[in-house]
Amino acid sequence: MRNEAPNLPIGAVAAIATPEINAPPTRDATNRKNMVLLIQLRWIAVVGQIVTIAFVTFWFGIALPIMPMVGIICALVALNVGSHIWLRHRDDVGNRHLLIALMLDVVALTSELYLTGGASNPFTCLYLLQVTLGAVLLDARSSWSLVALTALSFIWLTIEYRPLALPHHHVSDPFSLHVTGMFVGFVLDAVLLVVFVTRINRNLRERDAKLADLRQHAVEQDHIIRMGLLASGAAHELGTPLASLSVILNDWRRMTAIAADPALADDFAEMEAAVQRCKSIVTDILVSAGQARGEGSAPTTLKVFLTTLVAEWSTARSARNLMFRNEFGSDPAIVSDVALKQAIVNVLDNAFEVSRDWVEFVTERDGDMLLLTISDRGPGFDPAILSQLGRPYQSSKGRPGGGLGLFLVVNVIRKLGGSVSAWNHRGRGATVRLSLPLSTLVIGEPSGD
Repeated sequence: MRNEAPNLPIGAVAAIATPEINAPPTRDATNRKNMVLLIQLRWIAVVGQIVTIAFVTFWFGIALPIMPMVGIICALVALNVGSHIWLRHRDDVGNRHLLIALMLDVVALTSELYLTGGASNPFTCLYLLQVTLGAVLLDARSSWSLVALTALSFIWLTIEYRPLALPHHHVSDPFSLHVTGMFVGFVLDAVLLVVFVTRINRNLRERDAKLADLRQHAVEQDHIIRMGLLASGAAHELGTPLASLSVILNDWRRMTAIAADPALADDFAEMEAAVQRCKSIVTDILVSAGQARGEGSAPTTLKVFLTTLVAEWSTARSARNLMFRNEFGSDPAIVSDVALKQAIVNVLDNAFEVSRDWVEFVTERDGDMLLLTISDRGPGFDPAILSQLGRPYQSSKGRPGGGLGLFLVVNVIRKLGGSVSAWNHRGRGATVRLSLPLSTLVIGEPSGD
């Protein structure tokens, strides 16, 4: 089974693949994820401050202003709890929200440093953590605002701070203690930077990948729309000459010389049938081009819809080796969708082209999903096609215009709320599965068996 040129009316797929004008824009969740990272970093800061206060107080015997520092820690905890609640009721997080969060962290760090020696505290290097995160997360103007705030905070700490009283019986060399603190602060700063910047970059890469997919999807949609307009225009232009041919052939068949010759009469009958077939194709394109799903559809049942489809397809292709099994169970009333019918026919054609001796078509139910599975015994899909299922011009034959079959099928099924999957068998052959929610087809509420 290979991805080949489609039998699906181009105009129909152009209309189906076109996104609705009023569809809501896709929200960028990257800033939301980054806000979650900042909240996690704040929890780490809370734990780190508690550990540092306990270590300095009980190990070095340094008298710290415990109550004010505990008050700052409680304020950070309250900020984090409030941030969690706030995020639950927000779908979008903007640059301004990230800037406010980072500024609050700078204020909290400045307050702790004010109580523990000011600018002489070796943990002033943690300002660089906030600045670096701001450079990665924020726009240029906000990043410079954060730089200005940290610089002013550092300058203020050189003027206003609460000095620490170091006990000489525990601290014989204050400079060595300061260097040790600088080393601990450097290691902590470096570790947090690597951990959180790496995770932020991962979020940004995911966002860029989504944007690339959206751009590719827009290009594909534009391509299909152009194809639909071209097909619709061609259908209008072909309508008049086909009608003229039909009238002329009908008049010629009434001529005595032609009616008296059986062989010539048979030829004219075949010509008339061919013209009628062309007129039917043109009519399908004109009816389908630009219409939304549901127009031109008719109520039927799932069993009748599939049985009729299989019978028409087998007759038109003279295919006697199609194995059709309806394992759905019940027979719900559905809307006969022209685009869905053409999508199924297109997959059947692709399977029949590479596996004329055996094609299997199975209908199943999985909860509220309709599964349409088509298998063959052909050479299977190329790995490149499977990895980019539904992309245009992914064909193994390399003929001009090829590779649109599964591309159009995927767009039709996605528009109907479903999905398309494909895989190769271990031995020989491949399978394509169309998964559709019953709610898009069934008349009324679908009920489980």
